[in-house]
Amino acid sequence: MKDIQTRADVDQMIYTFYEKVMVDPEIGFFFTEIVQLDLEHHLPKIADFWETTLFHQAKYKGNPITPHIAIHEKSPLTQAHFDRWVKVFCQTIDDLFSGGIAEMAKQRAQSIATVMLIKIKTV
Repeated sequence: MKDIQTRADVDQMIYTFYEKVMVDPEIGFFFTEIVQLDLEHHLPKIADFWETTLFHQAKYKGNPITPHIAIHEKSPLTQAHFDRWVKVFCQTIDDLFSGGIAEMAKQRAQSIATVMLIKIKTV
């Protein structure tokens, strides 16, 4: 397996992850019922975020915390929800990629989940 190297790889990672998470029995409802995502608009933005995070490209514009605060106000997000998000995200990466950037993506996902939970709980 190859490492995450290009925007196409990031797109593959994100699109595959969303295919899984949207039907996940534990957290899928956040994506389908609570938020009702417009995937055509949302997925490129999330791919921009991860391209910025992994390759230090200034693609993502915005604050990822703000929408999660709004979600939390509608349906409280818990540690278990973030743990599940990280698990599905990391499984997706492991299914598709192997290498240093793939490992970094998994570590960053865990860090992001930790910070996000702290931030939404302190608002």
